[in-house]
Amino acid sequence: MPILPLLTALVIGSISPVAVANEPPDEPASSTSATTAAPGPPVVPRPTEWTGLGGHTQLSAKTRILVDPRSRSTTALPTGRAELPGPARQSVQDLAKQLRTEVTQVSGVTPTVSSDIRHARTGDIVLTLTEHGALGAEGYRFESTDAVRIEAASTHGLFYGTRTLLQLLRTAPGHLTVPKAVSTDRPAQPVRMTMLDAGRKYWQPEYLEKLVRRMADQKLNTLFLQFSDSEGFRLFSPEFPGLADPAHSYDRADIERLKRVAARYHVQVMPGIDVPGHATVITDAFKIGFGDGPDPCTRAHTHSHLTPNWMVDLTSEKAVATTRRIVDEFAGWFDAPLFSIGADELPGQLANCPRVKNHLAADRDTSTLGDLLNGYINTLDDVVAGHGKRTAIYNGSEHLAAPQQQVHAPVVFLTWEGTGTEPVIPGHDEIAIGPFYDTPNNYHHLYPDEPWMYDSWVPSTAPDLLGSGLMNWADYNFWADDGYFEQQMATARAIMADRSWNASATPDTVQDFRTLVARLGDPPGLRPDPVTPRVDDGRPSHHWTFDQAPYPSGWTWAGSPGNTIFAEDTAGNLPGTSYIINNPTPVPDAVSGQAWRFDSDRDGVGFGGLDLTEPWTVSGWVRTTGRTSDQVLLSSKAGALKLQQWGTGKVGFTLPLAVAGETPSGAADHSFDYTLPLNQWVQLTWVTEPGRTTLYANGERVGTIDASIALPLRSIGTEKAGLRGDLDEVTTWDEALSPEQVRADYAHYDR
Repeated sequence: MPILPLLTALVIGSISPVAVANEPPDEPASSTSATTAAPGPPVVPRPTEWTGLGGHTQLSAKTRILVDPRSRSTTALPTGRAELPGPARQSVQDLAKQLRTEVTQVSGVTPTVSSDIRHARTGDIVLTLTEHGALGAEGYRFESTDAVRIEAASTHGLFYGTRTLLQLLRTAPGHLTVPKAVSTDRPAQPVRMTMLDAGRKYWQPEYLEKLVRRMADQKLNTLFLQFSDSEGFRLFSPEFPGLADPAHSYDRADIERLKRVAARYHVQVMPGIDVPGHATVITDAFKIGFGDGPDPCTRAHTHSHLTPNWMVDLTSEKAVATTRRIVDEFAGWFDAPLFSIGADELPGQLANCPRVKNHLAADRDTSTLGDLLNGYINTLDDVVAGHGKRTAIYNGSEHLAAPQQQVHAPVVFLTWEGTGTEPVIPGHDEIAIGPFYDTPNNYHHLYPDEPWMYDSWVPSTAPDLLGSGLMNWADYNFWADDGYFEQQMATARAIMADRSWNASATPDTVQDFRTLVARLGDPPGLRPDPVTPRVDDGRPSHHWTFDQAPYPSGWTWAGSPGNTIFAEDTAGNLPGTSYIINNPTPVPDAVSGQAWRFDSDRDGVGFGGLDLTEPWTVSGWVRTTGRTSDQVLLSSKAGALKLQQWGTGKVGFTLPLAVAGETPSGAADHSFDYTLPLNQWVQLTWVTEPGRTTLYANGERVGTIDASIALPLRSIGTEKAGLRGDLDEVTTWDEALSPEQVRADYAHYDR
């Protein structure tokens, strides 16, 4: 991911919805456009133009979906074709059949699909392809004065018109009426993207398909999957044995299935493979890193927390040829118009490595490290272009002096510097990603600033700013629940959808928008997310021993030894990892086996678990070695378990405050009458039922407070309130243990 801790901090924020009531039958006509901020229909994103005419059109058992027989098998007319977002692959007839199912799921009415387009009746739905240059590849015209008529120049546009129809039905009483209106609607930006870090984290295929459905419902059109990063490679091909773990990667059949689903919902699956940096998994597989071979580069030539094998050796013909083969293989798996090769965060100190100096001295075409990187980018761009695609890279290469080699002009920059309101790389098309980072760990602690996105961000419509993307990075949440990320990104994703489609001023508050998004819910036919069953038979749900254990198959270390240490979960399925620079230190003087020693606020552990509602129990052995103003054991946006509470220094817990943000103090802080002694092992146990929390120390009850929180499972510590001391044997239960069970757990360790 392009956020190393030593680099420039990014602007971050959060999001919200547009709460708009259904238009009553005889309400006066209203109009919204890109130049006004009047409330419009209850849909996300808001149409760019909408004129309400008063009254409603009603669907019934006689409703038909009518398709012009001349365009039944067509996907786009000439004016409906564009490089971005790419070609539509669904025919009008297939869209009509899909819409029939969706209308049934929303309303209970099952329309017939017919070609009797000349005799449309009130309540029918008419889908028409028409040459309409103003609509472009994704725009559509919507009219619901008698029949519901949707016109577009491609099935991209027809599909988006049907999304508006389905959302209107979902929010209507009885789910059968549509407000009478006319609308001409087209997006402000051609690329509206959600990105997942699929190198560090393996996402379940079922989740990816659900994400496609959710994106499509909000007219987002690009799912960017970065399939490699230092820690893992997620595309499995027999051409490259040993590169990807088959159990935690996607083979060609997996990708074809995802593409078929995406094509039905007009989402492009954009792949990414990050080189030459962020490439430890690749260099390990092929021995092509800067640390391999004679006269290697050293840690002095890279970021201090990494090894030279974090980078593909740009001076090696074998290394360049190998990465060319990798890009060539996987570019052929995908049909999206963009393919990312990363190309970010190459350390400038690499220029001081003798291997690089010697290569530059011998190569007439390169005189600087920037030349070397740009030449490599262009070499891979030639491969990508050979597959009929454009290369995308993260910005950063432009900061390296490159007097001889300039990046090819068609290469698109994913710009993570700047506000996303204007292009910043002259001579190149861009996609803005910088302000839209979701990195929900307690090292980077990046969450999209939803109020800023909704109230203040103005998406650029400059021709060289192609769009915007919400980025989800899995640093130190390598094994997080898919649902954890969905929970973090859902509202920001909806705001991205609304703002990148309709760049006009928003008509309400971010909380209003959140209310609308909740009201709309998931698209029709989408199964609810799975709920992990509670373990309520006396067995632990999670148990982190902090004993030495290898990474699971399919993951590798990104950093130098001692970084990103693995925390095995011996009872459940939520292992964690420490962060990349500040790390706990394993120590042998433990309650059992090995413990971890924490001596910095940023010595944390990332889990990425979903918070557990009450009742629950958590215990952990702590040997505190210092006093600070605030020390956190477990934390999330739901609250925190405190080893030293802000303002009291006592053991306690904190409820989330009503205002956004995690602050160390507030009216929601609670303290027990117990202070941890220094330099002594103590087992603390919190037992929580709804509205009631009891603390035990070494198996003995300390006190009870009439308040409770969900069990926070994001991480150990926060970026500003890490613990000081040693930690061992942290265990959770999905139930409230009895006093006898708490004492038995303490006695189990026999100290």
